[in-house]
Amino acid sequence: MTAVSERAGAHVELDPRVLRLRSDGWELDVLPGTGASVAAGRVRLGDTWVDLLRPTPSQHLGSVEHCASFAMVPWSNRIRDGVLRYGGRTWQLQHNGADGTAIHGTTGWATWDVVERTEGAVTLAYDSTRLVGVNFPWRFAAEITYALSGNRLSVTTSVRNLGAEPFPAGFGHHPYFRRTLVPPGTLPSVHGDPVLHVPAAKGFPLEAGMAVGPAGEIPARADYRRPRPVGRAFVDDVLTDLARDEPVRITYDEGLVVELRSDPVYAHVVVYVPRGRSFFAVEPVTNVNDGFTLHDAGVAGTGVVVLQPDEQVTGTFTVDTRG
Repeated sequence: MTAVSERAGAHVELDPRVLRLRSDGWELDVLPGTGASVAAGRVRLGDTWVDLLRPTPSQHLGSVEHCASFAMVPWSNRIRDGVLRYGGRTWQLQHNGADGTAIHGTTGWATWDVVERTEGAVTLAYDSTRLVGVNFPWRFAAEITYALSGNRLSVTTSVRNLGAEPFPAGFGHHPYFRRTLVPPGTLPSVHGDPVLHVPAAKGFPLEAGMAVGPAGEIPARADYRRPRPVGRAFVDDVLTDLARDEPVRITYDEGLVVELRSDPVYAHVVVYVPRGRSFFAVEPVTNVNDGFTLHDAGVAGTGVVVLQPDEQVTGTFTVDTRG
């Protein structure tokens, strides 16, 4: 690895769509105009800055799905066929997933307002009452704060009910981690294989990526209770019953250790390992995939939160690095 004496990207003109946050150990590029997504996440490894999160190509800074990480509000992952059921009523949401689902919430294509900004932190806000065509039947507001301090990234998300009746809600974040750590502008190797540890005791039975019943045994493909290489087999699973005294941990051959901790409201972790890619995802989420459907059917443990009028739910997760 080639050491660099200055910050990553120091000689590159910053795209006006990007807000860059800095600390001694992190650089985070935030995209308020792309659903409060993250364009890049770099960390210090010795004297070198490396891309921990997959960087977003400049031509895709306006595309949520190509981002290094993105928020999913006011639900995480998929709603089967876009059919939202709650309290004996049914709503048909727009199908924004290639599989005919409503996926990843409804705020990712909106511009979020910058409420407050410092060198190492930014708070962004969203208000559905100010928009037309929101793919959700209730009025809500959301806030996300990205904050850097030394070797820690903290992400705090909140959702508030702005309406006159209760509704189900959830949220999550979708960070893509690189398999191999390389300096910015360097092509990643496809041969890296970090070790992943997820202290989860249960997993959900899935069909087409959506839960069809309560949590039970973890499928072997997604069992990372004992640390092991991420692997090359396809994984797209929802894990739960997390050990709160133990972080999710990613250990790289390059000498970096990454630890992800989250508040209890993040009751689930989605592990996504696509085939033949130089990245994988470990997603802290509140609700299981298609959680609204299971919640309406009376299934326990979905992580769905029912917000009363003017009630708010908030959760923080942190990503610490050392190496």
